[in-house]
Amino acid sequence: MIESNFTIIVIFVLYLVMMLAIGIMAYKKTSNTEDYFLGGRKLGSWVVSLSAQASDMSGWMLMGLPGAAYIAGLEAGWIALGLTIGTYFNWKLVAKRLRNYTEVCNSITIPQFLGNRYRDDQNILRIVSSLFILIFFLVYTASAFVSGGKLFSTVFGIDYTVALLICAIVVVSYTFAGGFFAVCWTDLVQGILMFVAIVIVPCAAVVSMGGIDATIARIEAVNVNMLDPFITIDGTHIAMITVISSLAWGLGYFGQPHILVRFMGIDDAKSIKKSRLIAMVWVIFSLTAATMVGLLGRVFLTQDLSNTSGETVYILMVMKIFPIIIAGIFLAAILAAVMSTADSQLLVTASAITEDFYKAKFRPNASDKELMLVSRLTVIIVSVIAILIALNPDNTVLGLVENAWAGFGATFGPIMIFSLFWKKTTRNGAIAGIVTGGITAIVWRNLGTMYGGIFSLYEIVPGFILSAIVIYIVSKLGQEPSQEIQDEFEKVKKLNQNC
Repeated sequence: MIESNFTIIVIFVLYLVMMLAIGIMAYKKTSNTEDYFLGGRKLGSWVVSLSAQASDMSGWMLMGLPGAAYIAGLEAGWIALGLTIGTYFNWKLVAKRLRNYTEVCNSITIPQFLGNRYRDDQNILRIVSSLFILIFFLVYTASAFVSGGKLFSTVFGIDYTVALLICAIVVVSYTFAGGFFAVCWTDLVQGILMFVAIVIVPCAAVVSMGGIDATIARIEAVNVNMLDPFITIDGTHIAMITVISSLAWGLGYFGQPHILVRFMGIDDAKSIKKSRLIAMVWVIFSLTAATMVGLLGRVFLTQDLSNTSGETVYILMVMKIFPIIIAGIFLAAILAAVMSTADSQLLVTASAITEDFYKAKFRPNASDKELMLVSRLTVIIVSVIAILIALNPDNTVLGLVENAWAGFGATFGPIMIFSLFWKKTTRNGAIAGIVTGGITAIVWRNLGTMYGGIFSLYEIVPGFILSAIVIYIVSKLGQEPSQEIQDEFEKVKKLNQNC
């Protein structure tokens, strides 16, 4: 434990100053809502791919997943596998189609895309979508703040609430200033730092313990089941419902607004292939290393960690392995992870409330200046509510992320797939599917807490399935979309084939 370390503080401050500088530069390039929310669709392959993955993984990769592996062994690897598969198919199936479709129908947010895609003149789709985005992003942003709070509290020994406020103020500051451009460029830096840190830490730990064979022997000496993905650490076979639930994390990618919006901001749909390759290399190495950190922590650390404190295993290993300057840089990777996700979530929430609720419902003729002011005020208000949710230090990063991830996956995943691949999907089908998926995710989770059994299945599975079924049935029973909508679908289909 470090009570107060001047060197690490200096490294953190320098890092934060660099991030804020990027935000200030971005502020000068942000003159309208398309710039603020989508970067003017001018982002290159490296920025988009690393920004997408950095905002995706967040503090969860450096704290949540290692903590799960520390407690449950290689059983946690099923989640990593599901996320890897989901990442690939999201880039392969959704990225290019969404980039082209949102440009054709002139949309800068996911709710706006759905509203324009189905010619929803009543704005029901946009309003319903923005409300679900607000609900689930409050929880998701809270998870990022919890990560930051635990980081500062563990490293510097300061009060958790004070640590939480410091993290929140920093994230809000540059998100408030530079919008999407600032978020994506800071995510590029943060993504590189996260990758380097999470890969080097387990490698250094293995070397310090005498190599791979010696490390494996030490892990098996603690618990022989730690390295068996099919056996729990208690020695029983992993239930199929657990495997399905873990792999189902991959379904969530199709409905994460803060990831999908990256696809919309790339400069050219032809750049998607290169971005996909960069993203997959990043994900495979990062998730493998994160799982290894948890496994190695069981033998590398002398103290036993609880379910909650297990999420600090990366922090404790870094502080034990590396000299102070390197440790400070690698601990800054957690700050990078927290910032890369929280800023994205705040920006998407602000865009949904501003463009898809405030403008669509109350001020259709609002100027860009007015909308940007509303957006920045929304960032502050949402942050305050997220801080209140995060105030409980017993909250786990994994638990909060699990809740929000399932909510988004079930709410928006099916309708995004139907919107991009089936031209006869109707507006009513879209509305029904969104509501069904979102409510199912919320209700199922509460039933699982109370009753267990079949309800212990990760809520994204029933939510995703029921939403897809409802979209299909309601669309088939209703009147077909207009010829204009179907012609637009075919136009986008041709663009996809030509890219």
